[in-house]
Parts: sequence; C-alpha cells; structure tokens
Amino acid sequence: MQISQHTIDFFYDLRYNNNKAWFHSNKERYNIVKDNIRAFMRELNNRLNEVDVIERYKISRINRDIRFSKDKTIYKDYFWGSFVRFGKARRGGYVVCIDHEDKSFCGGGFYKPNKEDLYRIRKEFEVDQNAIKHIIKSKSFTDIFGNLIGEKLKTAPRGFSKDLPNIDLIRMKQFTVKRTFTNADVVRKDFIDMVFETYKQLRQFFDYMSMVLTTDLNGVSLLKP
Repeated sequence: MQISQHTIDFFYDLRYNNNKAWFHSNKERYNIVKDNIRAFMRELNNRLNEVDVIERYKISRINRDIRFSKDKTIYKDYFWGSFVRFGKARRGGYVVCIDHEDKSFCGGGFYKPNKEDLYRIRKEFEVDQNAIKHIIKSKSFTDIFGNLIGEKLKTAPRGFSKDLPNIDLIRMKQFTVKRTFTNADVVRKDFIDMVFETYKQLRQFFDYMSMVLTTDLNGVSLLKP
C-alpha cells in the first residue's frame, strides 16, 4: 500500500487554506486522502501482527481540539496513527506521522509512563546500566534512530544520586525514538516496507522494557498466572 502524492499535496494545500469554506469545497479530495490513509494503516496493522500482537490501532481526526488552545487553527495539516500492543506483558507502542514538509516520521516507545512505571524504569537503570545501553548503543539501533528522545528533568529525580553512571537516562521522563522521512520517501512504493522494518528494530527495546515493567527488581514476575 502506497501513500499517494495526492495525500501530501492535500495536507500542503490545507496548511495555507485552513478554513471551513476551503475544506468543505475540497471534501472529495479529503475523502480520497482518508481512504488512502486507512488502507495504509490496515496493511501496516496486518504486517505488524505477523511479528507482534496488536490490540488496536488509531487514526487521528482531521479536526483539532481548539477548546483550550491558543492556536485556533481548525484542521490538522498532517496525519498520525498509533498501534497498541496486546496484553500487560507487551509494553510500548508504535506511531507513524505523515506530514507535508519533509517532517514525516515513524517510531514509538514509552511516551508518558505513569508514576509507578517511571519509578520502576529508573530503579532498573540505577542498578543495571549495561542492558539498556547494549540495546540503544548498538549500531543497528543508532543507524536508524540515533538516540532515545523525550522530555527530561534538569537534575536527578528525587531519591537518585546525580553521580549515577546512568543519570542521563534516569533523568528522562519519556523514552521514545523516531526515524524521519522526506516527502520523496513517503510516496515511494516501498515506504511501508521502511516503516515496517523500522518497527521491527524496536522489538529488542520493547522486549527489554516490557520485562522491566512486568517484574520487580529481583526479576520476579508481577503478572498474574
């Protein structure tokens, strides 16, 4: 399944005509875009289920929620989709975003871990710095993603020494990665292959983090039989 040039062009035009009158007069164009995106996500979901177990996927709505935003732009001039892994033993999630300014990307990770999960991750990084760094410093990982990204504290979190070897990771509040694409990449026939291969590279990271979040510091499972 291929993302069409029509989809990229529509989002580009929408950026400079972000109003109801233009959108309504171009509703047929939008319907074509919506069908293109839905077909792309369906095929990507099918492929992911060959190597993982996906509970559901979500496609963003075109309308922005402007109720509490200073930006009153009505429509999103991009699309994003996400995939949720099935079950408590499978942590992490996949995302893809199609933009029109060479800013498209795919990736995933742990965007907003809750307080308990974040503490558990930090404690794991405190006692073992080798396992996570073996994954995120590997050539196969850095060639595609570079480094882990996400918000981080300016100093050590409460209860952790600033002199810990892994303090750069312990200060993080999010643990995500992304691979960016140009517009020319996005409309290639093999773009979906590139996204799928990118997701596959996340599995070692996901498997490790899932192990951390489903066990205590002694390695005892927290999941009910």
